[in-house]
Amino acid sequence: MSKFPYTSHGLALVLTAALFGCGSGSSAPPQPFTIAVIGDSPYGASPTDTAEFAKYPSYVAAINNDKDVSMVLHTGDIHSGKEYCTQAYNQSNYNLFQSFTAPLLYVPGDNEWIDCQKSKEGGGTSNSYALGDPYLNLDLVRSVFFSQPGKTLGQNPIAVKTQATQYDKNFPSDKAYVENTWFEKSNVLIATINLPGGSNNGASYLSTGVSGLSKLTISDQTRQQEIDMRTGAALRWLDTIFATAKANRDSAILIMVQGDMWDLDSNRMSDKTLTEWKQYIDKLAALTKDFDRPVLLTHNDSHFYRSDNPLVLGAECKIEMPSTPIGKFSTATESCLSSVSAGALKPIIPDGVTYADAYRIVQDKTNPNYLPSYNIPNFHRLVGHGNATSALTDMEYIKLTIDPSKTGITASEKDGVGSFGPFSWTRVQPKL
Repeated sequence: MSKFPYTSHGLALVLTAALFGCGSGSSAPPQPFTIAVIGDSPYGASPTDTAEFAKYPSYVAAINNDKDVSMVLHTGDIHSGKEYCTQAYNQSNYNLFQSFTAPLLYVPGDNEWIDCQKSKEGGGTSNSYALGDPYLNLDLVRSVFFSQPGKTLGQNPIAVKTQATQYDKNFPSDKAYVENTWFEKSNVLIATINLPGGSNNGASYLSTGVSGLSKLTISDQTRQQEIDMRTGAALRWLDTIFATAKANRDSAILIMVQGDMWDLDSNRMSDKTLTEWKQYIDKLAALTKDFDRPVLLTHNDSHFYRSDNPLVLGAECKIEMPSTPIGKFSTATESCLSSVSAGALKPIIPDGVTYADAYRIVQDKTNPNYLPSYNIPNFHRLVGHGNATSALTDMEYIKLTIDPSKTGITASEKDGVGSFGPFSWTRVQPKL
């Protein structure tokens, strides 16, 4: 993989960090703050579909005009799996991100690097950067969006900790993962981890996985080396996140990734497409249990707004009823059981209502009848709505407020309005 230059932070960034809070040294009582969570955008239904991209400045303006919002989180996938991976497109999205008034944290999605090798994304052709080589495309993403490690995007960037500098010296290759970050605000730790979705942590490109995905000839040895390095770095970063939060006595943790680790994506359980996620879920469950305070995981990838706890068997699960057509502006939700029976999840979970509960979707490589033993009530998951315009639904963001004074772990959700511990949220669909 190629290298890219790391640039240093200036005095202004240091001062901004002191104001925003990259540590928990302030004696002032923690104050509530609000984040806009977005992702899977801007999307197109084809390489020539620019409708959502053209709307994006208005979308950014709507979030900028929300005076409650002090930060934006983008969960990855800056284009769809039917659009090409190009340097020009990445730069255009960078320019859009830089137009956000608030600091913006971004984590790469599978569509902008690991899936560039697919034919629908121009893999094997000059339509995509480096013929769609996934590793060179990740380097490209880093060079555009992470050219200043330890600094967010947006017009008013803040300082964050990054694995590029805060890595385990026993694993020097971890310093490549500049996209893995954390910072603290109001006694809450917010972190990002590069867990790309859609392609089962990259393992489905192996010859033992789903065939025919890649248009490139990359050896299994090369692929497995990349998977092992990224997986190791991610698991060690999880350890860093929780150790830091415990040491600093943070009241809660918010983790942003891109991949949906419980998304069958129209595959059957017997297809074993999710086995590589188990190691992450096991680690997350163990660390969350030990932390014993609220932990919220947020991501997009599966394209439907969802609120649940996949680490407790039978926990309440709510999912959106898609707001088709555009202009309906509906935030209605229903139970995941109803959705699998006769709603949006029916084609996505072909094995039926047994797996409406994501708890049952965790897969073990060697045990086809595996059922987890997790029981982690201080965990919750919030999945964002994505793929809007090309799916004939309205663009939206999750307005997520964090109030550190609220310490309970009871979760509730009704029609796009929910809460869990210090976290409360509302789905917002601006009229663009």
